[in-house]
Amino acid sequence: MFDKSTYLNRRKSLQNKGLNGVGLILGNGESPMSYSDNTYHFRQDSSFLYFFGLDFPGLAGVIDFDSGKDYIFGNDVDIEDIIWMGPQVPLKENAKKVGVSNTAAFSKIFDFISSAIQQGRKVHFLPPYRGDNKMLLEKLLGISSLRIQDYASLQFVKSVIDIRSIKEPEEIIEIEKACATGYEMHVVAMKMAQPGMWEQKIAGTIEGIAIAGGGMTSFPIILSQHGETLHNHSHSQILEEGNLMLTDAGAESLLHYASDFTRTVPVGGKFTQKQREIYEIVLAANDRGQELTKPGATYLSVHLAAAEVIASGLKDLGLMKGDVKEAVRSGAHAMFFPHGLGHMMGLDVHDMEDLGQIHVGYDDEIRPVDQFGTAYLRLGRKLQPGFVITNEPGIYFIPSLIDKWQNEKINNEFINFDKVNEYRNFGGIRLEDDILVTETGSKLIGERIPITPDEIEETVSK
Repeated sequence: MFDKSTYLNRRKSLQNKGLNGVGLILGNGESPMSYSDNTYHFRQDSSFLYFFGLDFPGLAGVIDFDSGKDYIFGNDVDIEDIIWMGPQVPLKENAKKVGVSNTAAFSKIFDFISSAIQQGRKVHFLPPYRGDNKMLLEKLLGISSLRIQDYASLQFVKSVIDIRSIKEPEEIIEIEKACATGYEMHVVAMKMAQPGMWEQKIAGTIEGIAIAGGGMTSFPIILSQHGETLHNHSHSQILEEGNLMLTDAGAESLLHYASDFTRTVPVGGKFTQKQREIYEIVLAANDRGQELTKPGATYLSVHLAAAEVIASGLKDLGLMKGDVKEAVRSGAHAMFFPHGLGHMMGLDVHDMEDLGQIHVGYDDEIRPVDQFGTAYLRLGRKLQPGFVITNEPGIYFIPSLIDKWQNEKINNEFINFDKVNEYRNFGGIRLEDDILVTETGSKLIGERIPITPDEIEETVSK
């Protein structure tokens, strides 16, 4: 964990947001995999980690906005626990490490919250995403677990997002560690991208690199010759020469900060002419995206600029036609680029998405665009120094989508379907980097994973 002062300052910032009553931040419990004692690898709630820092199950944190006191509720182990787990640090000592002096048994949280309610004090809580915490909140607050999301405190949510969005120097160091592990994962995947290799062998190997780096993968690995399926978690195919392998993967640091990179490589190490031409367009869109990423720019405008690069490049190849800007305004590019340019990243790979993506990525000034493709943009608002974001343009040839648009004559004036159908079995290309927004512009986090076509071919051929 970080120094005690980090957690004290974070909670102090939350107390300065003008909230009244108490703020309840639940930690996570163990999650059974196949029976109660056979659990998945424990992952603490990110907001609890951010404000209270303790990385073990069975905890809840409370910030009393009226008195200024902080509390941690949890249980110390008994002799049976010690037999299986070994000696454990008492809760009171752990709490002191993060600057909390008030601790109590977990059962006491019911008395604390009940007393606050009886006094007419507001109980702020964040939207729960795990079933056990939904049921706990139902018992604490008397609100049906089926409706508990509707009662999460929007003021609390926005306050947490406002604080967590700006990454502190020590957080950047953790993200750099995650990116260093991510670099190793992707270079190894490139070198393994040889004909006859099982996709699962590569996915399992790079997952092991993430675990060996001290954390785990920051999300389930996407690795496939069918990169036209955006979130393809099937690793069942044997690599064939002439195909492209798309790998979207990242790691967590020991303190659970994420990395998230994507690279697309030719199996065997040599791009075909068609593959290189499409790849160069995606790389140009990626570079343009970073060039425009700076404080004050909206990420919506950066997304649309990257879309224009894609549309222009596809027009040069004869796949699109007409005025490029008008094509993007009409959403014609989205048949090839049907997702957003990027998202916030930090303790979560899609940072704070559990708090409501609409609040993380948008504000009263910049609202989502209700248009296919751009509607999936997770981050549209103005960028600020300290934001960590991803930049991940792509071009995909999705046969079912091509058929739908061609049959329904969607954006017919901007798409040359005869030419597009020559690429039906192409697959997809996505290139993703992690970026820190600085005071004057932006910079890549960590060493850039090989990305030019020549770098890719050299790395795979090794």
